[in-house]
Amino acid sequence: MRRGLCYNFRVPANLPPEYHRIEAELREARSPEEKIDIYERLIRVIPHHKGTDKLIAMYRQKIAKAREEGERQASTAKRASGPKVEKSGAGQVVLAGPPNAGKSSLVRALTGVEVEVADYPFTTRSPAPFMMPFENVKVQLVDTPPVTAELMETWFPEMVKMADAVLLVADLADPDTAATLDGVIGRLRERKVELLRADADIPPPWSPFRKRTLLAANKIDVEGAAKAFDDLGVLLEGPFERLAVSAVSGRGLEALRRALFGLLHVVRVYSKIPGKKAEKDSPFALRTGSTVMDMAKAVHKDFSEKLQYARVWNASGLDGLRVNRDYVLADEDVVELHI
Repeated sequence: MRRGLCYNFRVPANLPPEYHRIEAELREARSPEEKIDIYERLIRVIPHHKGTDKLIAMYRQKIAKAREEGERQASTAKRASGPKVEKSGAGQVVLAGPPNAGKSSLVRALTGVEVEVADYPFTTRSPAPFMMPFENVKVQLVDTPPVTAELMETWFPEMVKMADAVLLVADLADPDTAATLDGVIGRLRERKVELLRADADIPPPWSPFRKRTLLAANKIDVEGAAKAFDDLGVLLEGPFERLAVSAVSGRGLEALRRALFGLLHVVRVYSKIPGKKAEKDSPFALRTGSTVMDMAKAVHKDFSEKLQYARVWNASGLDGLRVNRDYVLADEDVVELHI
């Protein structure tokens, strides 16, 4: 008997040296595919006669089990990975809310893009990205299927982890909206995702498990919504900033746009070529606290290696001030890189 394998029968003594060499590879095999390959090679080198029937049958059983394991792993990986949305714009905000809260209606109102909307639940079946314009940048909003404590796609927590922030959508027409959202918050917490206030301090290193969150209380124009909005602040567990909005009338949407941009904690920085005007129609969106070096990396990887210094203009009075690589940039700084 060789280490790593257990036989419940006598192993034939006349096995060729090639068999023992291949068998030794099993100690290093990890994946089902690797094991199947070794089992099949072993069967090919084993002499086929009555004395080796049990040994060959054992390896065929192992091949069948390894294939089942491989299929199970592939199925699990597919469910866990789920759909992905590539980030775009100044940042990505994932929407989360119960059925008929009006997430898709909000997305349509904020982006001006036609989104499938209906009066019945589960109109949205998969994540869908849309771009929301805000001043001279765009914020990516990802509409998602409804979530509750009992109903949440297996991939949803992973999508939240990869996003920059979260927009919770409450339905002010639903008397149980606070309890429903508490259930969603609790379910995400079970998956190690913590939803925080929009102004929460999240020190580096960046963590995918802590997400700044804003609460949009939709349908503020329905009867009894004002009281429901006040009650929401008392009943809801999370201490989130609340904004009363209406996807139908447009009430509060401009404030929501501004709040969503602020939720990202980014600064807009304009690039300027020496001797030319700044390109203010296409700013770089960088994390708050970013430096001149970070901007150089965003412009081109070679710039960060060759960067000598930069000049900065801004509304605070800087007029082409020469700064070092570690200068911390502010929103709407104009930067001229010198390499």
